[in-house]
Amino acid sequence: MYAMFNLVGLLRPRLAMIRRDMTRHALSRRVSLARVYMARVYMARVSLAPVSRMALALALVLTPAVPPALAQGLPQPSTSPAPLGLPGTPGPAGTAPAEAAPAFIEGERVKLPGEEVNLNGMLFRPAGPGPFPAVVALHGCGGLWDRVGGLSARHADWGNRLAQAGLIVLMPDSFGSRGLGSQCGTKESRVRASRERVADALAARRWLQARADVKPRRVSLLGWANGGATVLAAIRTDRSPADGQPDFAKAVAFYPGCRVQAESPTFEARVPALLLIGEADDWTPVAPCDRLVKAARGRGENFEIVIYPGALHDFDHPSRAPVRREGLAFTPDGSGTANVGTDPAARDDALKRVPEFLAR
Repeated sequence: MYAMFNLVGLLRPRLAMIRRDMTRHALSRRVSLARVYMARVYMARVSLAPVSRMALALALVLTPAVPPALAQGLPQPSTSPAPLGLPGTPGPAGTAPAEAAPAFIEGERVKLPGEEVNLNGMLFRPAGPGPFPAVVALHGCGGLWDRVGGLSARHADWGNRLAQAGLIVLMPDSFGSRGLGSQCGTKESRVRASRERVADALAARRWLQARADVKPRRVSLLGWANGGATVLAAIRTDRSPADGQPDFAKAVAFYPGCRVQAESPTFEARVPALLLIGEADDWTPVAPCDRLVKAARGRGENFEIVIYPGALHDFDHPSRAPVRREGLAFTPDGSGTANVGTDPAARDDALKRVPEFLAR
């Protein structure tokens, strides 16, 4: 034991450097995460005998926390890998540009009752007691999670950003909660955008409205691709909920499939809506969406569309280099292939436009 503490003394300069690094970057609001991270990084970089590693670990455990006042306003780490294009991680051409990352808000896994099954989900919550406006955010055909079971990069990015903008964000898992994986290549999915997923969205709204920290009349709906198609189905006037609770305040749809609603003679949007889509989207093409919104506006409905020149499907992803996807169940030309990827200009606009729209 005496030898161990001698080694701690020899390592004091390195420990001082570690503590300075922790202070400068505010690595975590929870000191436990910082200690684990620093131990992993420095033990990987420094070749130490086993007893020296033990001493370093002991010293890290005894390292005091970064004072909360000092950590305020400094960037916080995410539990998922930092997306390309954020400060310190420049990405290749075609990925998102360098931008100020929001302070980290850790998502919480939750369970909520659904119409058919209990739904798993992820909840992001701003700091403070509330009550806050909220948004139900619906994943696309790929599902909510990544291949290793963590929250996918786009959902983690938007969850953090919307929570930083003062919104509680609930992301229900329509597929995993029913034992299903990605449905992008499934033609006969038993979880339909216009049926089961609408029911999931309504269940998520009711769950949020029952919380004391949510403003029940300020719960909006947002969705990507397949989830965006659910948004369009859910806001139809002829599908107004009959549960006695306040309706969705607003709706946002990212690159939804619009053909079904555009061809419906009875479609009317009952809440203010915003649709964002890329001009070059060859998975969910822009033309039906443009027709849908123009017809709605002609009837006097509060429906906006933003068409981003040259942008592909998934334009708001934090770090997706353009790639051609194959094996898709539905594409306009029937080939099962489509191009997807981040568009920096479109992404930047959406990151500003969506919180502003929800805050009106």
